[in-house]
Amino acid sequence: MPDTIPSLGRDRARGVSLKGKAMNHKPIYLIFAILISTMGSFIAINVLSNYSGFIRYLGFTNGGAGTQSSWCLALIVVVLYCYSASGISDVKRYMFKADLLKFVAVIAAVCAGIVEEIVFRKWVMDYAESEGFSVFFQIFFSGLAFGLLHLMWGLKNIKAGINAALSTFILGLTLGIVYWVGDRSLAPCIVAHFFITALIEPGLLISANRDKLGYWSERN
Repeated sequence: MPDTIPSLGRDRARGVSLKGKAMNHKPIYLIFAILISTMGSFIAINVLSNYSGFIRYLGFTNGGAGTQSSWCLALIVVVLYCYSASGISDVKRYMFKADLLKFVAVIAAVCAGIVEEIVFRKWVMDYAESEGFSVFFQIFFSGLAFGLLHLMWGLKNIKAGINAALSTFILGLTLGIVYWVGDRSLAPCIVAHFFITALIEPGLLISANRDKLGYWSERN
């Protein structure tokens, strides 16, 4: 009986704390808003100017959507990457949580999946190929550029930036392989990128905002 009141007090205090943390989602919405407005504008311009050509460029056409092997590999990448990221408590908590933040994250995931795959797979790898680089270096350059972009996560905590750069470097390598195996179709890469971003990005941003990301594990 004596433990009841302190316990209630702790629960109430914890509730207040969690409510306060929910208020900190505003910076996360701002990040998503910037991503959606910039990348979404690029997509909108291309769709409005040449819808069929843009869809064909992305690979979402009969005979141009990659190979069966590339789709199987893309599925494996999604499962393994999301499983690895679920070791972060906020990622695990928000991975399948249906709320406003997830809705916004899904829209952002569509934009990021399309634009980032165009840039880091289509543009980087195809340019490297045109310059005579081997497939190995095409994939490596693609992954490296993708990882370096995500160093921006280190603006608040350098450990989070290094964590993001290394993990997305690995993801970039695997998506580069998917692109190559899929006869250079972006479709399986875009779909894989979409699911990964939609599932883990809300939790990652929340964890980063709370300064909980370390090198390879969550900070206590």
